[in-house]
Amino acid sequence: MTGAREPDRSAGVPAAVPLASSGQAAGMSRPTPLWAMLVGTFLGIGRMRPGPGTWASATTVVLWAALAHTLTPWQRTAIAIALALLITLIGVPAATRVARGSVMKDPQFVVIDEVAGQLVALIAVPLAWKSFLAGFILFRAFDILKPPPVRQLEALPEGIGIVLDDVAAGLYALGVVHLFLHFGLLR
Repeated sequence: MTGAREPDRSAGVPAAVPLASSGQAAGMSRPTPLWAMLVGTFLGIGRMRPGPGTWASATTVVLWAALAHTLTPWQRTAIAIALALLITLIGVPAATRVARGSVMKDPQFVVIDEVAGQLVALIAVPLAWKSFLAGFILFRAFDILKPPPVRQLEALPEGIGIVLDDVAAGLYALGVVHLFLHFGLLR
């Protein structure tokens, strides 16, 4: 041999692939803070399989139903709006931090966006299983199908795009649920 060393392949990394992405090498990626991971994954629900977004939405419906039963109708509406706004405002920076830390545009395990969107879909909805089920199904459908402008919002940068497309899907679901209620289809 001429003294050239063979690359160390013991870690299973091919010699031509750098160990860090160019963003990491330039110092653009930082470890995700614990608060951001807990918020972004909705206390770990985003790690559930299959369908972490569906698990987060279902958990949100159950938690909201439990809380809503302790409130008056006026309080339910005001608190649902306040919680949706608060979760959106906290969710955007959390989703941004998790996306940067994972070096993914929209990590599937970030589900705080589903929590915000699902809460939006339940604003001023009566405490009835049919209303809650309709809000859940419609939100999941709009979140998956992403009709305009939901898909376009997804293209916004980082946490803004991650969260706002689900908030928009929640607004679609909210509108349809209230149309169903208006026409007596959820009796």
